[in-house]
Amino acid sequence: MSKNLVIIPTYNEKENAEKMIRKVFSLETIFHLLIIDDNSPDGTAGIVKRLQSEFPDKLHMIQRQGKLGLGTAYITGFRWAIDHGYDFIFEMDCDFSHDPNDLEKLYKAVLSGADLAIGSRYISGINVINWPLGRVLMSYFASVYVRFITGMKVMDTTAGFKCYRRIVLESIPFDQIRLKGYGFQIEMKFTAFKMGFNIVEVPIIFTDRREGTSKMSGGIFNEALWGVMKMKLHSFFRKYNKAS
Repeated sequence: MSKNLVIIPTYNEKENAEKMIRKVFSLETIFHLLIIDDNSPDGTAGIVKRLQSEFPDKLHMIQRQGKLGLGTAYITGFRWAIDHGYDFIFEMDCDFSHDPNDLEKLYKAVLSGADLAIGSRYISGINVINWPLGRVLMSYFASVYVRFITGMKVMDTTAGFKCYRRIVLESIPFDQIRLKGYGFQIEMKFTAFKMGFNIVEVPIIFTDRREGTSKMSGGIFNEALWGVMKMKLHSFFRKYNKAS
């Protein structure tokens, strides 16, 4: 039986943490959970610790000393997953904007041959609920921009609901991943794309969080947009230097 790990970074998710943990563990497929909490002042880590006594072999947590960025949280989780022998590594948000039931869809995609399965908002139209129109357009055209710059054929380039085969994460040099915010999601896809891994998009419906506070900001979005150009230039010069 394959070993599946879902990585969920948290910061102030006390309204959602227990509901998300119980929902993931109720699914037909067996998933383990790794919560990476960035010292949430609202007591999120305490909730997870209490539930660890109920799910001692399936629920794990890494506590960090502060908000160190989404990218570093996932890289910490990826290294932990590799060290602990997981075959398929998933990433998702804690706020139910990603439907936990869709973990099954991503799992089926990697079992069918995908190296990286992406829960995509834009592969079958625009499937977003409860976002204002301006944010929908910003997100959609950000993906258009990323496709233009990078040459990737991925429709939802900023998606954060994904499943990796272990070999993908073992192949990516994490110390060369430069973007730390939401641009991290783009850079990881771009790196997997350059390495020739099979990327498959699975249609999902994205629903904006009902409880808690959004972590999205204009600064995060700008980091992603400008970071894509820098990422492409770094990739070009690395390729040029190797050719020389």
